[in-house]
Amino acid sequence: MKLLKRCYAALIYLFLYAPILILIIFSFNASKSRANWSGFTLNWYFELFKDRQIMKALYNTVVIALLSSVMATIIGTAAAIGIHNMKKLKKKLVMNLTYIPVVNPDIVTGLSLMLLFVFTKFPLGLFSLLLAHITFNLPYVILSVLPKLKQLDKNLYEAALDLGASPLHAYHKVILPEIMPGIITGMLLAFTLSVDDFVISFFTTGSGVSTLSIIIYSMARRGINPKINALSTLLFLTVLLLLIIVNLRTSGNGANKKRSDLKW
Repeated sequence: MKLLKRCYAALIYLFLYAPILILIIFSFNASKSRANWSGFTLNWYFELFKDRQIMKALYNTVVIALLSSVMATIIGTAAAIGIHNMKKLKKKLVMNLTYIPVVNPDIVTGLSLMLLFVFTKFPLGLFSLLLAHITFNLPYVILSVLPKLKQLDKNLYEAALDLGASPLHAYHKVILPEIMPGIITGMLLAFTLSVDDFVISFFTTGSGVSTLSIIIYSMARRGINPKINALSTLLFLTVLLLLIIVNLRTSGNGANKKRSDLKW
């Protein structure tokens, strides 16, 4: 039975990661063909970095993803703390409103934001794209931070106040370190969603401003270019490296905390 469970789990992971593995392998294929292997090459990676259009889209994507994830994390963390301290009825109402953008189709959110920008005569461009990304990232940050707030001991904050800390100092020194794993998770999720997004970016961007998802879509319509394989490989490895760093840091913090508890 145990072997069957392991085989079942292995099949699921194989199904999930086999397409990515094939994509990575063919990013080193000397031929443009996706059916034949013609030899190992790094040419597509060199061609990728020579492509000014892709490099500009990469710059826009990274800037928007970083800024939107940081802003969404700051606003979302503050919102999560406020929601956590609400009364039961208000909390339930606000949580239902928070869930709506998550379950709402991206095309509805993108079209709504575009109509809002057009109605308010807000120019479509890099700034409108940034606002759109912050907006759709917010619920994911809130939903990542709230579980950590629920796990907190209710007496921690009051104990810090009793010991002479100001409310702001108590949140900074007591609450934030305890919920930091949720904050980091929310920021990483926001960053990944921002890099990945196509529909909302497509509706809220202006002329001359493109992200990687829009560039890849326009290139894929003319046929799969091996440069897309190279670009996707680099994106996958970057996200994987970020996850490894976060996991190592979380494990290190847990080990340090355990050691300090043993000393006490």
